Amino acid sequence: MCTTCGCGAGETRVDGKTLPEQDDVQHGGRGHAPPRQAAQHGRSGQSTMNYTALGDAGIDHHHGPGGWHRHAHPHPAVPAAGDRSPDLLPSTGRSRMLQIERDILARNDRHAADNRRRFEEQGIFALNLVSSPGSGKTSLLCRSIEALKEKLSIAVIEGDQQTSHDADRIRATGVPALQINTGKGCHLDAHMVGHAVHELSPADDSLLLIENVGNLVCPAAFDLGEAHKVVILSVTEGEDKPLKYSAMFHAASLMLLNKIDLLPYLSFDVDLAIAYARRVNPALQVMQVSATTGAGFDQWLAWLSAGCAERRQQKEATIAALRRRIVELEAQLPVAVRG
Repeated sequence: MCTTCGCGAGETRVDGKTLPEQDDVQHGGRGHAPPRQAAQHGRSGQSTMNYTALGDAGIDHHHGPGGWHRHAHPHPAVPAAGDRSPDLLPSTGRSRMLQIERDILARNDRHAADNRRRFEEQGIFALNLVSSPGSGKTSLLCRSIEALKEKLSIAVIEGDQQTSHDADRIRATGVPALQINTGKGCHLDAHMVGHAVHELSPADDSLLLIENVGNLVCPAAFDLGEAHKVVILSVTEGEDKPLKYSAMFHAASLMLLNKIDLLPYLSFDVDLAIAYARRVNPALQVMQVSATTGAGFDQWLAWLSAGCAERRQQKEATIAALRRRIVELEAQLPVAVRG
């Protein structure tokens, strides 16, 4: 379950099979969030949860796997954050607001670290492609695959709430693709991707393209173990998207400005869109492309090939360092042991 946005649990399918829920999801499809929760997202993956306490009437509590329930016995009311008035400490029957902070992404980050370790060990260049719905992600992937499939081993993970239409389109290009359906979920997480990678078994030294659910909000917060987030902004959207959804553009390494073939028919200001994006993320690399005509694709394909080559070189360097270390350790063993 997404404890960031509250999207539902128990509906995720990986290649049509039910995904085992993470052990921090409670029975009945609810996560750690109790009733009447108002989550306010803070920095560094932390969320401030405001829970309504009910004075002598009771308070919602979490007790183990059984989930949240109402206690009938009284509890001392707790002052709201910043309220230090002593007369608020005893229970008065009035409602109180409790603030609890915790890192709601810690479990996801552990799964992401496992994914990243696997990608590094296998030399897999994994990308997390994110955008609004209808930006042209799947069309962009299909064209990219057609151009690179004779040079690189490629696999694709597709994320959508329903249907396998996009995975079917990818498979039609001749490369393996696996569909994750998130049901009511609005993003992929590292747990889902880990299961998908296990099923898909991408080859060593390959390119893994992860097409996230169309959404510029929650995917920004979820590390999948990827090398880079690539955000796609189409010219049929507003120039101010980078300012409205700044977390996503700040998290990305590369922005692809797609559908540039439509610019003669639109009032979209390319320079302004790029300026807004770099206001949010000064280091953001930007490429202008058209998945329909192929304009700008040479630069994009070169970036993909260079990323794969760099990841392969990193893997080979790690293996070489380990071999040198083995030789050093063997040299330190007594002669009798070595013999």
